[in-house]
Formats: sequence, structure tokens, C-alpha cells
Amino acid sequence: MFSGIVEEVGRVRATREMEGARELEIEATVTLEGLELGSSVALDGACHTVVAVLAGAFSVNSVGTTLSRTVAANYAEGSPLNLERALAMGDRLDGHLVQGHVDAVGELMTVSDRGEFHLLDFKIPSDVASATILHGSIALNGVSLTVNAISDDHVCQVAVIPYTWSHTNLSRLKLGDRVNVEGDLIGKYVQRMLPDRS
Repeated sequence: MFSGIVEEVGRVRATREMEGARELEIEATVTLEGLELGSSVALDGACHTVVAVLAGAFSVNSVGTTLSRTVAANYAEGSPLNLERALAMGDRLDGHLVQGHVDAVGELMTVSDRGEFHLLDFKIPSDVASATILHGSIALNGVSLTVNAISDDHVCQVAVIPYTWSHTNLSRLKLGDRVNVEGDLIGKYVQRMLPDRS
């Protein structure tokens, strides 16, 4: 379990193609503190298991399902990644409950500089949009954000403050770039329990 509060932006140091999987070697500093084999780390919001701890880096394996449902298949040497270690019991929950189970991939549609903040519009899949509410929570590339607006055509708008802009990889996105999307955990469970409303 994660909170969507990014600890640092790491960098892909190397990739290795495997049969039905990819090994990623990630440069990091803060994330390495207390990291062990088997630890969970979110890469852009997608939970991965640490398979090696190296000097100034760690390695994970992205398997077929992860590669098909997240942006992990597009990582290349030098790609910046939002990193967060798993929560420990008793930790302060500053963001919202994030499982690290990416629901889908969204696409950056527009970026608007509003001086003290940025407005970003993302096209998200209909099943995620249907469980998303105004002023609710959403995780984009593993960043806990508040929904500023949600449209009928599944465009989700978020406002990004300067600290988040400079401490995550959201500032490095270009129009058309794809991001990992995890819908609000509570919204998904409520949606699943409700009868079919069609």
C-alpha cells in the first residue's frame, strides 16, 4: 500500500529484455534507505518487487501484465520515474490510499500555466472515469492528486502546485504522453457494489 506522495524522481539506468518480462535497473538515493530484497516500490504508481539492491540503484522485474497495463514497456535508459516505498504501519497518510495496482493508462491532453500552479487535463478510460468524482482522489504516475474537474467525455483535470511540479516527473510530460492511472480505491469498491445502473 502507498500514499501517492512521491519520495524522489529516480532514473532508469539500464533495461534488460527477458522472456515475457523486462528487468529495470533504477538509480535512486532516498528510496534505497532500508530497501531489501522483496521490498515493494511504486514506479510511477505501479507496484514492483525489488529483486536486487545495488550500489546507488535497485532492480525490479516488470512482467507481461504490468507491461501491457502500464507505461513500463516504454521505459528507456534515462527515463525519469516517480518512486515511493511501501507504507509502514503507523506511517502518516499524507496523500490517499493507493494500492499500486494501475487501472489503466491515460493521456495528457493539455497543460495550462496559471502562475502559482499548473492545470493538467488527462483523457482517462471510461471505467476509471465512472468511479471518479469531483474533488475526489486520483493517482497519476503515482502522484496523489485531487480531481479539479471531470467531464462527460472522460477528461480529468488536476491542479499541480509548484512543489509537486518540481518534485515529480509530471513537469517533464509532453502533450500526448501516457501516464499510469489508478482510480480512487473507495470509488471503485462503491461502484462494484452498486447494481447495474445502465
